Amino acid sequence: MIVVNFSHPLNEEQQRRIEALTGQTIDAVYDILCQLDQGKAFAPQIADLLDAVPAKAEDWQTNSVLVNLPGLHNAAALVVAELHGRMGHFPACVRIRPVAGSVPTKFEVAEILNLEAVRQEARTRRFPGGADK
Repeated sequence: MIVVNFSHPLNEEQQRRIEALTGQTIDAVYDILCQLDQGKAFAPQIADLLDAVPAKAEDWQTNSVLVNLPGLHNAAALVVAELHGRMGHFPACVRIRPVAGSVPTKFEVAEILNLEAVRQEARTRRFPGGADK
């Protein structure tokens, strides 16, 4: 599995948790510094960031890809859209949360968000009471 990380580095414990939740071994983690120029269009900047990932077009389509999205919501939306275009489906995403009561604050992997499964489930609500047309 390839992990594309647009956020803080994932520590060993977080990576083990990802492997436990997905049932897959992490083959590579690509840490992508997501510093965007607010004075320029975001879409080309996101495309450039993903172009910098050492993965071929075939890798995006044939490997399991997990994404730790950037915190900036507009950037996250563009990452999802760009990856959908490259992969042919929505990526799965990591959700990180603070550990309750930790001092200093620690973060843990809370869950894996399977965006493709969410999309498929949402399609059942597209035409309530009728067939998906």
